Amino acid sequence: MSIRVVVTDDQVLVRAGFRLLVDTATDLEVVGEAADGTEAVELARQERPDVVLMDIRMPRMDGLEATRRITADQLLAGVRILILTTFDLDEYVYQALRAGASGFLLKDTPPADLLAAIRVVAAGDALLAPGITRRLIAEFARRPDPTRVAPAALAALTERERAVLALVAQGLSNAEIAQQLVVSPATSKTYVSRMLAKLGARDRAQLVAIAYETGLVVPGSP
Repeated sequence: MSIRVVVTDDQVLVRAGFRLLVDTATDLEVVGEAADGTEAVELARQERPDVVLMDIRMPRMDGLEATRRITADQLLAGVRILILTTFDLDEYVYQALRAGASGFLLKDTPPADLLAAIRVVAAGDALLAPGITRRLIAEFARRPDPTRVAPAALAALTERERAVLALVAQGLSNAEIAQQLVVSPATSKTYVSRMLAKLGARDRAQLVAIAYETGLVVPGSP
């Protein structure tokens, strides 16, 4: 069964390019195009795609607001957002992940990497490369967040799950976490799945935010 994708960008040629690229993959299918955030939200509700490729700067409604609306809609719980932009700025990384995006890529990302990213996000994982995670950490260090989550939110986690959460916040993959804790990759994946359920998080991106917002991990600490 194909992974269903919606392409959102205010430039017709950019949308056409992404559609052409996505449709070259036998396991991916573009089911709609949106020229702005308003259309993206409407298409998400109509098509229930697996992944929405979302531009940030668009007229009427930008990609960040569209992402917030889609991720806040309980009927669209299975729709994942992959932000694509030409602007490699900390502020956008931070806002996109806070809005509920599952990944963040630059538009000049190599084609094969973009297709791989769509598959990763569609599988329910988050595309958080170490570089992106470092920028997110720097953002938490730079500003006090008025929506900081209370440490009590972690009360449901076991000591081992907290340790795993701290490693997730450093940008480690399940395999790397397994190596650190000397457990199997399957066990590592189970820990992450349990944390997602206990904390009500959509994916690893939100786990990273929770780890820093609760103070479990302090920016700059080893």
